[in-house]
Amino acid sequence: MEQLVFELAVPEAPSFANFLAGRNAELVEVLAAFVIGGTDTGMLIWGGPGVGKTHLARAAVALAQAHGLGARMFAHPREIDDGALASVGASEDQLIAIDGIDLADEAAAARLFTLYNLVKERQARLVATSRAPLAALPLREDLRSRLGWGLVYELLALDDDAKPAALALYAKSRGIVLPDEVIDYLLRHGRRDMPSLLATLAALDRQSLASKRPITVPLLKTWLQRELEWKPAAIDTSRNA
Repeated sequence: MEQLVFELAVPEAPSFANFLAGRNAELVEVLAAFVIGGTDTGMLIWGGPGVGKTHLARAAVALAQAHGLGARMFAHPREIDDGALASVGASEDQLIAIDGIDLADEAAAARLFTLYNLVKERQARLVATSRAPLAALPLREDLRSRLGWGLVYELLALDDDAKPAALALYAKSRGIVLPDEVIDYLLRHGRRDMPSLLATLAALDRQSLASKRPITVPLLKTWLQRELEWKPAAIDTSRNA
């Protein structure tokens, strides 16, 4: 039973700086290079829930904008309606990001096909994310083949064994003093996907600064009890099986 609830922990805006790459160092490096000057039309990033696909798509848009490039994000394929296509066709955006293309229905897939062609004609770039690999995407074949012309990477989850060190490194990079016992408590009692863990860490840092107290397990418990009405419960040992 997962004990931490993270909805009230406001995370930092997604960026490459606050993404813990782990086994995905090559993917992150290639994506950054693709955003600011890639020669391919498209890049597909696929992986399971909670591995950071949306984070990287938003980070790609932010990086493009930081380099003075026009960029926009579609959070779901259904957002690509006829008006959006007209806007993209008339804009100077050099990067388009689409989250969750595996969720596209037949009509959305048709518009995705049109969007891909618009991007290619304008020599812009398209970043797309999916929970399914290219071969298993439930999309029309001509669209899947076009996506396959570009870069395709699987985004791998951070190994549980690597998360303590990754959290400690992230905290150190941001000047946060994070004791080992706090990391252990978070990993044993909470959701262990990295976006949730980082959101909690950011909230704890704000609470620490506001209360002028170091981040400790008691501070973590106090924050959870006050902000999330959380009460300690027995650890579900099946999670570590």
